[in-house]
Amino acid sequence: MIEFIAQNMAPIMFASLIIFLLIGYPVAFSLAANGLMFFFIGVVLSPYSGGSINLAWPLLHALPDNFYGTRVMSNDTLLAIPFFTFMGIVLERSGMAEDLLDTIGQLFGPIRGGLAYAVIFVGALLAATTGVVAASVIAMGLISLPIMLRYGYDRRVASGVIAASGTLAQIIPPSLVLIVLADQLGRSVGDMYAGALIPGLVLTSIYMLYILIMSIVRPNSMPALPLEARTLGHGVLSLIVALLVAVAASYTAYRYLAPAHGDNADILGAAAGVLFVYVMAIADKRLNINMMSRLAQQVVIVLIPPLALIFLVLGTIFLGIATPTEGGAMGSVGALIMAAAKGRLSLDVIKQALTSTTRLSSFVLFILIGARVFSLTFYGVNGHIWVEHLLTSLPGGEVGFLIGVNILVFVLAFFLDFFELAFIIVPLLAPAADKLGIDLIWFGVLLGVNMQTSFMHPPFGFALFYLRSVAARVPYLDRITGKKIAPVTTGQIYWGAVPFVFIQVIMIGLTIAFPQMVMRYKGAAVEPGSIDIKLPDMPTLSPLGTAPANNGAAPANGGAPAPSGTPDLSQPPNFGDSVPAKPAAPAPDLSQPPKFN
Repeated sequence: MIEFIAQNMAPIMFASLIIFLLIGYPVAFSLAANGLMFFFIGVVLSPYSGGSINLAWPLLHALPDNFYGTRVMSNDTLLAIPFFTFMGIVLERSGMAEDLLDTIGQLFGPIRGGLAYAVIFVGALLAATTGVVAASVIAMGLISLPIMLRYGYDRRVASGVIAASGTLAQIIPPSLVLIVLADQLGRSVGDMYAGALIPGLVLTSIYMLYILIMSIVRPNSMPALPLEARTLGHGVLSLIVALLVAVAASYTAYRYLAPAHGDNADILGAAAGVLFVYVMAIADKRLNINMMSRLAQQVVIVLIPPLALIFLVLGTIFLGIATPTEGGAMGSVGALIMAAAKGRLSLDVIKQALTSTTRLSSFVLFILIGARVFSLTFYGVNGHIWVEHLLTSLPGGEVGFLIGVNILVFVLAFFLDFFELAFIIVPLLAPAADKLGIDLIWFGVLLGVNMQTSFMHPPFGFALFYLRSVAARVPYLDRITGKKIAPVTTGQIYWGAVPFVFIQVIMIGLTIAFPQMVMRYKGAAVEPGSIDIKLPDMPTLSPLGTAPANNGAAPANGGAPAPSGTPDLSQPPNFGDSVPAKPAAPAPDLSQPPKFN
């Protein structure tokens, strides 16, 4: 019996961790306690393991190096997490989400499902600026849910759209989960961001496609805004003209910058065109020129600052100007500037942002420390080999491995959040994926899409909890219409999330079926045969011991011509100077004794 336990320590240890977590013990302490407990057991049972346990007491000395080395305390990659968290919380307090939802809701208001489209669009923008799910869901729940209920939206549709749009912050850069996945997979955060960009936009488009289908199948579930609610009036044509002007200005700037900036000229040209239209809208509003409609003015003025912040963060990363950590620092400064420009930056806001950032960063740090303790013991009992053999032996090869792993992560997401999955499961899966030849950036993005479901499906979906915390629990009187509005039940929130969970599962399948959505981060493939290497022209050199190729002609710099024939290697080289050579010393007379004076 002892031999059986010793030789199967890895699966027993993994099952014990699952039991700890299901009991409800904190994740960080479950990992650390499990690691230390099985370390002591492993050392005692090592003689009975037949060589499958490689643990000894001196191995504990490696823990301080793990804690203070590049994996935890000195990890520059994880430094981006507090920066992006701080940026997201400051932006939430700045009122940016409120302005965006109001303006974009007015823009899409005349069509069925317009408010739902606005929530998805703003959710994608908030994801690209904050990267924090809680901030996005709470902001949109507070602002848009009462408006959607006011104008007759189905409660399940409204709550599902808000919860799902908030989870876009998990896959659209600068997502916190992508930072953690890149660190655990040993890959560049910039590559992970570039790989996740297209899948994130495709997922957003599928959300909008679902709303379009629902607006056709069940038109009464998402009516258009009534005319009296469209306070910004009309003016879509003016907005289209402004967009055309921006495109023309961008193209002109691109043509001007292309000779000097090459491949980066398109991004810089787009930034110049957007800035030109923004300045034009500000001048039009301040000087009362009325060249643009009020709707066009408001859309441009409200939409450009978050787009500028996205460029400040993601644009600098993709251009190679800044690392993700530096991009997060610049984003934090940009968020403070935006909050100050709106007059909403105060000491209280900064205190709240710092408190929340410290709490989340400490949470991540403790989980990571616990994971290092667990992995020290798990690797010592050859747990990584057990997991690798288990996964690589799945039928179907690479596709079978991907399907099995995604089912595992989907099931575990019912009980664990994305940080816990990233620190516990991903380090076990990565070696098997690498052995099968799977690109780890593609694998990481695939897991990132899957981990979104941890926020969405009952019973432990955090996005559902966030929405539940701000949704009305009792009937209330609407302050605009004066009508009595029924509350939103927990069941309605849960059922509203189900269609979007299915959409995320479909997105997992699309990512597996079309890997080029992610692989584009590598750029275009280079054909080795097309590479042409040109060396600069070099003067012709003659072989050693032969006459020079110029046949004794004078050199171009006016120096003395090289002598023809074999050079005298017994003398120091002559570089063309006019100093006469020293005469050779007379041969010594060996018939006389030597003289030392």
